[in-house]
Amino acid sequence: MKAILVINAGSSSLKFALFAIEPALALTPALSGQIEGIGATPVLSAKDADGARYHEPVLTSGSQTEQHRDALNHLFRWLSAHNPDLDIIAAGHRIVHGGELYSAPVALNESVLRDLEGFIPLAPLHQPHNLRAVRAVAALIPEIPQVGCFDTAFHRTQSPLAQAFALPRAISAEGVKRYGFHGLSYDYVARKLPDVIGERANGAVLIAHLGNGASMCALREGKSVATTMGFTAVEGLMMGTRTGSLDPGVMLYLMEQKGMDAKALTNLLYKESGLLGVSGISQDMRTLLASDAREAREAVDLFCYRIAREIGSLAAAAGGLDALVFTGGIGEHAAAVRAKVAGLSAWLGVAIDAEANDAHALRIDAPGSRVAIAVVPTNEEGMIARYTLERLAR
Repeated sequence: MKAILVINAGSSSLKFALFAIEPALALTPALSGQIEGIGATPVLSAKDADGARYHEPVLTSGSQTEQHRDALNHLFRWLSAHNPDLDIIAAGHRIVHGGELYSAPVALNESVLRDLEGFIPLAPLHQPHNLRAVRAVAALIPEIPQVGCFDTAFHRTQSPLAQAFALPRAISAEGVKRYGFHGLSYDYVARKLPDVIGERANGAVLIAHLGNGASMCALREGKSVATTMGFTAVEGLMMGTRTGSLDPGVMLYLMEQKGMDAKALTNLLYKESGLLGVSGISQDMRTLLASDAREAREAVDLFCYRIAREIGSLAAAAGGLDALVFTGGIGEHAAAVRAKVAGLSAWLGVAIDAEANDAHALRIDAPGSRVAIAVVPTNEEGMIARYTLERLAR
C-alpha cells in the first residue's frame, strides 16, 4: 500500500495518520493514532479503518530529542509489522507557524528548517516539537520527502490592516502582528462549503472551530479576511484551559501585585484558565454540560457569550453574515452550545432548527432563517495529506 504519513508532534505526544493514495487519495485514514507520554512512559494507541484497536508500550531513552526519535522509530517498525506491504512515499507535518515567509505547503529541507526555527519565539509551545519530528524522520528514513503544512498559512490572505496591532512601527516590523491559527481546519471546511450551502459559500461566512483550542474565522469568497487568534494561539475565544483575549493590564497587575513571572503567567494563560479555570471542574465541555453545578453552567454561558460577541465583530469584518458554520470537537458534537450561540445571535437573523440541531444534521438552520447554519466535521489530517500529495506532484 502506497501511503502518506501525517504527523502532528507535540511536547509529549505524537499523533499520526496513514492515508492510502491509490487509486486516489483516501479522505479516511487507513490507520490513525498517537503515542502519548513521551518523556515519561510512552504508549502507542491506534485504530484502523475497520475499527480494530491496538495498544502497546513504547520503549524510549535519552534526551527529549532522542525520545521523539525513538518514538518515531517504534512507530515505523510497528507500521511495517502491521502492514508488511506498506510503502510510505512521503511524510506531511503540521507545523504551527510559517511566519511571513510561508503561505503555502513547502518541501522541508535544511534551509527551510532554519527559517522555521527562527519562528520558535512566536510559537514556543508548539514549533520546537513540530520541527523535532521533522528532523527525527529525516534521520530515520532520509529517502522519503517531507512537506510542512502551516496553521498560519490560510490567513495570509488577510489585509495588512486586519493583521496589525496598534504598536510602534519598529516592533511591528519585527513580525509582531496577527497571524491566526487553525488554518488547516478552516481550509478544509471552506473547500467543503459549496457542496453544503451552495453560492453562500462565496459570501460572508463565519466558521467557528470549537474544541479544546477554539477560534473563529471570517471568510469572503472562501478566503480568510479576519480571525480571532492573533500573534499567539491564546488570543480570542475562551478555550478549554486558555483565557482567550485578556486585558494586558491584568497581566501587569499580576506581575506587580502577585509577583508572577513569565513562566507563571504562561501557565496561567495556557493551562489553568478557560473552561477549567472558570468552572473549577473540568476543561471538557461534555463534563460541564452534564453537570448541575452553578460553576459549570457559568463556564458554558461565558464560552457561548464570547462566541456570540465575536460573531458580531467578525460579521463587521466580513461585511455581513450569509452563513455560520460549526466545526471542531465541541462545534460538531455539542448541540446545546450551538443552540445557545444561535439564540444570542438571533438579532443577526440566525434561527436554528432544534430537531436538526439535536440530530447533528449537516444543515441546522430553521426555515426562514436569514443565515445558513451548518455543521461540517473538520479533517486537518486529510488536508495535510492532500497538501503533501499536491506538493509532491509539482
